[in-house]
Amino acid sequence: MTESATRRRRGGQGGESRSAGHLFDRELDHLPPEARWREWMNRVEAVIFAASEPVGRETLARIVGKSCSIDLLIDDIREELRGRPYDLVTVAGGWKHLTRPAYADAIRTAVGANERAVDLTQFEVLVLMCIAYFQPITRGELSSFFGKEISRDLIGRLRGAGFIDSGPRSPTPGAPYTYVTTKVFLLQFGLDTLRDLPDFEALEDAGLLSKEKLLAGDIPVGHSDADGDVDPGRE
Repeated sequence: MTESATRRRRGGQGGESRSAGHLFDRELDHLPPEARWREWMNRVEAVIFAASEPVGRETLARIVGKSCSIDLLIDDIREELRGRPYDLVTVAGGWKHLTRPAYADAIRTAVGANERAVDLTQFEVLVLMCIAYFQPITRGELSSFFGKEISRDLIGRLRGAGFIDSGPRSPTPGAPYTYVTTKVFLLQFGLDTLRDLPDFEALEDAGLLSKEKLLAGDIPVGHSDADGDVDPGRE
């Protein structure tokens, strides 16, 4: 093959590649409005279904027209999923298909436990809750809250599960590390953002938590290391 032919072939391949990138029609102006909307719905649902992590708004905007409302598309998809064993949920800053909790037992019976689910003791859940509400927070501050040392092993377990990560250094003497929750924490607990955490006042009104007792370290921990585990994840 001559050099000129090689250049033409390479140029052709590059041109074809560039053209292929422009072949994807986001606007779909050639379709009637109802058919265009249906195609956008199908694209959005397909992308979310295929993704292993929550899909954000910016990603979905790449596959639909400029005038398309992502929120209205999601609403219509959710409406069609009514009565189905799975739903499209807002979690960890994006959207994800999740099976409904009512079918968790059937799924576990058929295929076993979710490999990503992590069993936490009651005390570990309490520590994780404190990190979520008071982050960034140091291990020493956590220990003072609970009136007992929070071990490095416990922190390591929460980090190993992906629920927490290191935050900024504390301005206190010694500049200890602080800890913050992660996107995995949001995903496992079904939260879109930390703003979705239960309101502290609502928890106090329900008698489930006292901020004053928490800050004073007056938390019952006598049964906190019990064998009973808590599975925060959904199937």
